[in-house]
Amino acid sequence: MQRRVPVAIAALCLMAVAACGGVGKQQTADGPPTTPIVSEESDCMSAPDTTLGAAGAYVHVTGALGSAPTITAVCDAPMPMQLVVHDISVGTGKKVAADGVVTAHYVGYGMTTRSVFDSSWTNAKPLQFSLAGVIVGWSQGLPGMKEGGRRVLVIPGAYAYGEMPPTDAIKPNETLVFVVDLVSTP
Repeated sequence: MQRRVPVAIAALCLMAVAACGGVGKQQTADGPPTTPIVSEESDCMSAPDTTLGAAGAYVHVTGALGSAPTITAVCDAPMPMQLVVHDISVGTGKKVAADGVVTAHYVGYGMTTRSVFDSSWTNAKPLQFSLAGVIVGWSQGLPGMKEGGRRVLVIPGAYAYGEMPPTDAIKPNETLVFVVDLVSTP
């Protein structure tokens, strides 16, 4: 049986990405929550999503846990310098170990292209992979996540594929966003 390896993971054997620091800290939004307003551009939202902590400065995520999420960029969002991690829904199961193996559903979205470049949901089957062979944003962003949870990762290009993305669907040094539903971890 041949195993499908997601684009988000496939090129890691071809490229070494140097870690430039640690995981970014979650921030809380100041002021009262605001209702997102759709801008004249159909591919972005004009207001930050205050429910997503620091990740809400970059994207809006809609959709229920266990179903394919929709990711929409915040218009004119500055690109992060560090990894941004936010749990949309905290799971109740086992935690992912630093060198763990995960079975997860995910959607990968490019902030420059404003489009989805990969999704496990297209085959309706979660994928299993080791954190020892993934991009830095995943190896630093998934440990500690609990089974049954949904996490958003906003990954600067230096923590993703840098100047050598594995596909033309990802631009060099592009900031990537992943929404990950953790199914299980041994």
